[in-house]
Amino acid sequence: MMDCLRFRNGRGLVLLCALLGTLWATQSGLIRYSVPEELDKGSFVGAIAKDLGLEPRELAERGVRIVSRGKTQLFALNPRGGSLVTAGRIDREELCAQSARCLVTINILVEDELKIFEVEIEITDINDNAPGFLTEELEINIVELTDPGTRFPLKTAFDPDVGTNSLQNYQLNPNDHFSLAVKSVPDGTKYPELVLERALDREEKNVHQLVLSASDGGDPVRSGSLRIHVIVLDANDNPPVFTKAEYHVSVPENAPVGTRLLTVNATDPDEGFNAQVSYILDKMPGKMSQIFYLNSVTGDISILKSLDYEDAVFYEIKIEVQDGPGLRSRAKILVTVLDVNDNAPEITITSFTGSVPEEATAGREIALINVHDRDSGQNGQVTVYILGNLPFKFEKSVGHYYRLVTARSLDREQVSEYNLTLKAIDRGSPPLSTQTHITLPVADINDNPPAFARASYTAYIPENNPRGASIFSVIAHDPDSADNARITYALTEDTLQGVPLSTYVSINADTGILYALQSFDYEQFRDLQLWVTASDSGVPPLSSNVSLSLFVLDQNDNVPEILYPALPTDGSTGVELAPRSAEPGYLVTKVVAVDRDSGQNAWLSYRLLKASEPGLFAVGLHTGEVRTARALLDRDALKQSLVVAVQDHGQPPLSATVTLTVAVADSIPDVLADLGSLESPAEHDGSGLTLYLVVAVAAVSCVFLAFVIVLLALRMRRWHKSRLLQAAGGGLAGVGASHFVGVDGVRAFLQTYSHEVSLTADSRKSHVIFPQPNYADTLISHESCGKSEPLLVSQDLLEVKGDPELLQNRNPSRA
Repeated sequence: MMDCLRFRNGRGLVLLCALLGTLWATQSGLIRYSVPEELDKGSFVGAIAKDLGLEPRELAERGVRIVSRGKTQLFALNPRGGSLVTAGRIDREELCAQSARCLVTINILVEDELKIFEVEIEITDINDNAPGFLTEELEINIVELTDPGTRFPLKTAFDPDVGTNSLQNYQLNPNDHFSLAVKSVPDGTKYPELVLERALDREEKNVHQLVLSASDGGDPVRSGSLRIHVIVLDANDNPPVFTKAEYHVSVPENAPVGTRLLTVNATDPDEGFNAQVSYILDKMPGKMSQIFYLNSVTGDISILKSLDYEDAVFYEIKIEVQDGPGLRSRAKILVTVLDVNDNAPEITITSFTGSVPEEATAGREIALINVHDRDSGQNGQVTVYILGNLPFKFEKSVGHYYRLVTARSLDREQVSEYNLTLKAIDRGSPPLSTQTHITLPVADINDNPPAFARASYTAYIPENNPRGASIFSVIAHDPDSADNARITYALTEDTLQGVPLSTYVSINADTGILYALQSFDYEQFRDLQLWVTASDSGVPPLSSNVSLSLFVLDQNDNVPEILYPALPTDGSTGVELAPRSAEPGYLVTKVVAVDRDSGQNAWLSYRLLKASEPGLFAVGLHTGEVRTARALLDRDALKQSLVVAVQDHGQPPLSATVTLTVAVADSIPDVLADLGSLESPAEHDGSGLTLYLVVAVAAVSCVFLAFVIVLLALRMRRWHKSRLLQAAGGGLAGVGASHFVGVDGVRAFLQTYSHEVSLTADSRKSHVIFPQPNYADTLISHESCGKSEPLLVSQDLLEVKGDPELLQNRNPSRA
């Protein structure tokens, strides 16, 4: 490997060395690579995918990543090539100082298997640093009487590289008085010494300028230099000497600042000023000069800054002693830092699934946890466990890694989320511990169907409701969560009176609110039977059903329907007959009405709303029978007009009216004779008429009479076709029984009372119906009513004052 580094000027050879380093691996599960320092970012380190038994594309698919501890990531994964590459330039000297071997250990996590692989990478040194001195100049005072062969210690050079790339030799520029000697100690350190070859003469030359060069063994060779100023002094032939060449001291890492480590001592056999010594702390690289303090007078070494075993375990301190004239000697102090239990264990969640499904069985992996204590020995041994009686446990994995797994199956409906407290405690004295918390939700599965609060529901809606009105709301609950608890509602397909149920009622799939799509009619149907299905959104979905009975409430929305007297289809008004001999209480006719509503809404009452002769007729409140209230008098008009109102008992009440015309006569010829003189009471009241009005009325009457005579003459030709009197044997037109059947099933029957004649009249024409003579109270059956065909006599015949020969038959269907 070192031979490869010699070809540093060929970049391809350096990469070749890195490729050859990937072959350095064992079969114990530890992967080893070797890579030189100072490679560019993204340089190849090793075929990690191949060594893990994976394809390059599986690095991303299976969540392979680096989980090594430390603030700076030195390496990265190249998912495309399946290789381990450098994450930046690596400085071996910064990373490992002057250690013989620089090893970096990282952990590779395979996420889907929760497996950890340990990778060890050796950072090999290249000759990227030149030897250097901590000072640029050095001043040495030499007494002129110093004997040749005397040696003077020089400053050592420092090269952070290792091996042949580190400091190898020193050279001194050629001169007449000095030479260079290099002293090696057992640990391999080389100390340059200036050797006096020829006695000095201050009067000849008091200052000698020398250059000390230090070089390494790299290719190419790097070097550094130190300018030495030799000042010739008067005689001082004994340098101070330390009592020990090497001091050893141990100190606990929690020693307070200012603690004295030891006191060094040096002696000088000279006397007076030449024997006065002072101690000097040699300049040290890095932060070491900020940690220790040397008292130049007493030789006490103390702590300037708190020590940390986890930062450094060992310190090497170089000190010098100098006498008054400037002779020096050197010693070394080796400080060993002792560990104390001052670091609590650290818990790191390396990988976490985020949740656990409730159907998971025992042994289901949840998280990969790293537990580490920076202390050493017993202080760094850690025990980890879970607080509380929870269905989880730890299983040991690789190194300081633990797997958190389930101890038994879970049920989300009992516990939807677990708050786990993980505790790690070391074995120090006193022990230190750390806790961390994990919130673990239990993922739901669709194991509960929606459930309704009741086995069945009953709802009521008034008829004539507006379309789109809300009817009822059903709610189902699902103890699951998310989509498994998202409920949709639907109606089971069915038909009502041959029509799909979905045309009457709909349900909001999200809220369960039922809406009416049509306005319900109590008279059509009174109740609906529905089945509501609640389904969740799980996979597969679960559902449940509930029955809903919907009852339609009756409203007073139907006006009473008058069946008799029926309104003629030609716009005429029927005429009832009352004999002048009728006694009080005589039944003239009967108003028959029904209401399609039910209950109180169909309870009908009758009343006389208006009469041309007040007090002459009365109407039965509940029967609708029109009877005479008193005996008929000669002064009573032949034509009586009655308005009868039929009203139900709904809220608000609805009513209908019918106008009856009653002819007062003892026989049909009397009717024909008297109808010509029928006038309203207002027509006989001439108190307000002037003479001009009488003349105008007479003129109009004459013109109208002339028109009637002409019309009668034209119709006389067809008189022989008329069979008016022969067809008078019929009765009232029949009315279908289905027309009299109300909502409550009450069947009404049409009745005729004490006469069989009915007259109709309007502003344009009047007709007289001549059924068969019958003056007894008779209840006509449905069959007999269906066969009757009443005869009609036009109003123009009535105007001829009862001429029976001018009567013509009319279409009985227009009655």
